[in-house]
Amino acid sequence: MAEKMGIRLGSIIDKFHLTVIYGPEGYRNRRITIEDVNRPGLQLTGFFDYFDKERMQLLGLVEISYLEGISSTKRAVVFDTLFSYHTPAVIFARGLQPYPECMEMAKKHNQVILGTRENTATIMSTMIAYLRTELSPTITRHGVLVEVYGEGVLLVGESGVGKSETAIELVKRGHRLIADDAVEIRRSPNGGLVGTAPELIRHYIELRGIGVVDVRRLFGMSAVKFDSAIDMKIQLEMWQDGKVYDRLGADEHFTSLLDVSVPTLTIPVKPGRNLAVIIEVAAMNNRNKKMGYNAALEFSMQVDSHIDQKYLEMNPQ
Repeated sequence: MAEKMGIRLGSIIDKFHLTVIYGPEGYRNRRITIEDVNRPGLQLTGFFDYFDKERMQLLGLVEISYLEGISSTKRAVVFDTLFSYHTPAVIFARGLQPYPECMEMAKKHNQVILGTRENTATIMSTMIAYLRTELSPTITRHGVLVEVYGEGVLLVGESGVGKSETAIELVKRGHRLIADDAVEIRRSPNGGLVGTAPELIRHYIELRGIGVVDVRRLFGMSAVKFDSAIDMKIQLEMWQDGKVYDRLGADEHFTSLLDVSVPTLTIPVKPGRNLAVIIEVAAMNNRNKKMGYNAALEFSMQVDSHIDQKYLEMNPQ
């Protein structure tokens, strides 16, 4: 089941290089769970219907201009009311400085006050894009994620089927490892899927008989990648005599992950099969399909056309 994770306020402060104007005890551990940022225009006038207190508040030139035009007493009331909702943080954009009444009420309500020199529209759009990515639904799947010729390939299968061994062979052939054993998958804002590795095991791979190895140190930085889109899924399974495997590829199969359909192949494993080469071909073929060329369908059409031509030759009218 997908779960929506929160993100620490401290991570956002570090990511966007925000200045901490006032931070009460434990402020960096406050959790942000809403993928949006609010500009409290109407709230400054006292209208709080449908106000979402879980969102960070951003004050720019428009809000400051309004506050400039009211009395100090009224500003104190405005900030007292706004901060009483205990929002995660209030950010002043464009290098604007908070009023003394703001700081007084921030200390009263333990409200975090942050600042940035970025203009309001820029910090708002980039922060919302970041939050949407970080807070998107996430699932964890057992498998290996590699990038092959620019295609993100998710390898799944039973333990011992050869996923990690195949991944290390692909790395030796110049491709990149994203995750081994556990893959964290989230839905990106553009509707696709992005996979990464849990931080604890990032860049490591387990090879039975050898143990855990650091791919980044053995093969260099070019052999690893922090995350990758998931363009296709390959199910590795031990070869079963008598089972019919797809030999044409005209029928496409998909797996639903976070309500996103991912092209899926099943590749049987047996001695003598070079899985790394097969996966390279599968990745290139998948890219061809996305560009509008399907070799299986073209081959099928050629066969049908050949049969039709032979039929006409044998049955002239």
